[in-house]
Amino acid sequence: MAFLEVDGKQIELDEDGFIVNPGEWIDAVAIAFANSEGIKELTGDHWKVINYLRDYYKQFQVAPMVRKLCKETGFSLKQIYELFPSGPAKGACKLAGLPKPTGCV
Repeated sequence: MAFLEVDGKQIELDEDGFIVNPGEWIDAVAIAFANSEGIKELTGDHWKVINYLRDYYKQFQVAPMVRKLCKETGFSLKQIYELFPSGPAKGACKLAGLPKPTGCV
């Protein structure tokens, strides 16, 4: 098992680099993942998507479909990819501390 160290804490990651226990997520995790994804700085737009994903996951225990993500945040799919170059699942969900989505996100 791999680990991400943030703020002196070891956070367990799965084989794809996603957090095993979403409850261990803190803002510093998103920043650490952003660096590894080539995102130099998390802007307000990044946080809007991250916070939406986290809230949705807390409520439904699943990541939203891409169409819903775009509609609810007001960002087009193109804008999501500009914010998260590796995409809404691998990028945005990973930074938000969600488990790796299994379906079409």
